[in-house]
Amino acid sequence: MNRVIKVARMQLINKWTFLGIPMAILLGSTLLTFAIWAMLPPGAREGTLYSGSGQAVMWYFLALGIQSLTYTFPFSQAMSVSRRTFYLGTLGLFAAIAMAYSILYYLLGLVEKATGGWGFNGQLFALDWIAGNHPVIQVLFYFVAMVLLFMIGFWGATVYLRWKATGLLVAGIGVAALLLGVLAAVGLNDAWPQVGAWFAAMQVLGLSIVLGLVCVALAGGSYLTLRRATT
Repeated sequence: MNRVIKVARMQLINKWTFLGIPMAILLGSTLLTFAIWAMLPPGAREGTLYSGSGQAVMWYFLALGIQSLTYTFPFSQAMSVSRRTFYLGTLGLFAAIAMAYSILYYLLGLVEKATGGWGFNGQLFALDWIAGNHPVIQVLFYFVAMVLLFMIGFWGATVYLRWKATGLLVAGIGVAALLLGVLAAVGLNDAWPQVGAWFAAMQVLGLSIVLGLVCVALAGGSYLTLRRATT
């Protein structure tokens, strides 16, 4: 456990990349949204104003997944850190960061409701389809979404580290072909209404569980790939 904690501390040597930039993205996207809302003519402010820019920091977790491996893995190997320790320390750290931001998102949603949508009747953090759920479910959804994006980036980086550009290209084509095959199967069987009904019935909790299972699969694949990766 002590070595795992040391890996987490090693990742945080570059605090700006892993802590500063996500906060800057969150503040910047929020203030930019407020500025746009303030410039809207009165007629355009009728009703609720929606924006997804508050979730911009979530997408940075995709880059964090890539950087957390490419920046520090070679150094960790030079320091004789085992791949298992590096893996556990890295995922543990970013799970903690994701949880912190998930709680922050929920708290910002409460502020948004209390201030009448930041004075603009806007929805930036407390989107109806999320904010209508129990606080635990809201935090869980944000957490799973951030971890999923992180794991996609981390898995892609491990594939590149193990098989270089060719392996990453083959993996990308394989994933695209799989998705295309699923879409084709749904379309050929005229099953879009059933798929739509399934997603509608799943709601936020069900979606969080499904995405969580994808996270587990990516985590397992990343670890197996990293075990044989070389610098």
